[in-house]
Amino acid sequence: MTVMSNSPGRAPVQPAVLQRIREAVGERGCLTDPAEMAPLLKSWRDNWRGRVPMVVRPANTQQVAAVVRICAETGTPIVPQGGNTGLTGGGQPHDDNSEIILSTARMNQVVALDLANDTMTVEAGCILAEIQRRAAEAGRLFPLSLAAEGSCQIGGNLATNAGGTQVLRYGNARNLVLGLEVVLPDGSIWDGLRGLRKDNTGYDLKQLFIGAEGTLGIITRAVLKLHPRPGDSETMLVALPVPAAAVTLLARARAAVGEQVTTFELIQRSCLDIVLKHIPGAADPLPARHPWYALVEVAGQGGPGTLRPAVEALLAEAAEAGEVLDAVLASSQQQARALRRLREGIPEAQNHEGVSLKHDVSVPLSRIDEFIARASRQLQAAYPGIRIVAFGHIGDGNIHFNPAQPVGADRARFAAELPRVNQMVHDLVHELGGSISAEHGIGRLRREELKRYKSPVELALMGAIKRALDPGNIMNPGKLVSP
Repeated sequence: MTVMSNSPGRAPVQPAVLQRIREAVGERGCLTDPAEMAPLLKSWRDNWRGRVPMVVRPANTQQVAAVVRICAETGTPIVPQGGNTGLTGGGQPHDDNSEIILSTARMNQVVALDLANDTMTVEAGCILAEIQRRAAEAGRLFPLSLAAEGSCQIGGNLATNAGGTQVLRYGNARNLVLGLEVVLPDGSIWDGLRGLRKDNTGYDLKQLFIGAEGTLGIITRAVLKLHPRPGDSETMLVALPVPAAAVTLLARARAAVGEQVTTFELIQRSCLDIVLKHIPGAADPLPARHPWYALVEVAGQGGPGTLRPAVEALLAEAAEAGEVLDAVLASSQQQARALRRLREGIPEAQNHEGVSLKHDVSVPLSRIDEFIARASRQLQAAYPGIRIVAFGHIGDGNIHFNPAQPVGADRARFAAELPRVNQMVHDLVHELGGSISAEHGIGRLRREELKRYKSPVELALMGAIKRALDPGNIMNPGKLVSP
């Protein structure tokens, strides 16, 4: 499925503007060859496509500011782009050559490491995995962890308020930042690079830009929080009768080991089946099939083996109470990686199963079982043979609910049902007090749907902030908020 980005009705960027930008960043800072630009004009999963006359790759904050000033003066829209791993079309341009892409890929340095303050200052183009590596070398942990961590950039992670598998313990991206440097839509630079944990001097301005999807400014540097590296960890895959048992087990785990519960992922059996089918080397770790599973990780500061007695007691108590049907507790790092791979391989495996209609939703933990049951019944009644594929970060209520086409169904016909399926799923999520986007953001994919579920007051506040900071609507226009 290819989604051409709707034109916002602007004229193509004029050659004189492109020349001024070229002079500001130099030849190394410009891409105009169609073959070189092509990977940046298409999203990696949902096939959003667009066209631009130039991809601009500044080398530093000053060059970013210079480019933005030119664009502000000439009314030229900018599409900020990090690693291009987003899932809602937020990093792709429209299809009329009216915009430029501003990529932060060349701004990829670790600027400072302050171990006494447990902070790392980085440029926006730093790859997430590199930040994790540098923190580990210093004996620290940067806990943001995503499937795309080998290619996503921290600026994009912050602009989308990325989640990942360790939100349960460490929070979303916005919880891992102390300070930002941002180029504003007029080209001025806001220097908020403060490594302070307490600063009660007014509005927390950094939070305006985290999760704003590049619509209010371009993040150029960040001060990140570091955490102690755990000395011990335990990884287990637990078989469950129903999703509600996962919520109960999570409460039991927290009572046993407190905040040391790091990961708690819910996996439907249908997910495990497609991973075993399509991911090389994947193996079913339990002898019998079960309807649901939870991948659980706990980590603490003690030495190796410190957590094992508490975890074994936890599993024994849960099994006796009927909450756990079976379990495997990893006995080595290799086994732990194999268990994690079962969860991490779900999105890749699902790509081999035809069209799936993906939903990134969240509901209160107490409503997870109800949401999955009701949404499954509604869709199975409306689309006989539809395959329910549900998994996600149950510790924070984030469910990836991705119904797949019936076996043998027409791909295009099923894909065309997306608006109807979205409304069925999202209406239920809204009824249960949830959100239609837990971690992937709004971008262009959910922008119109947002109007159905956000209150008029919320929409008005978002619009007022956008107009105040970006009156010319040059920052990622057509994404997140309506003009």
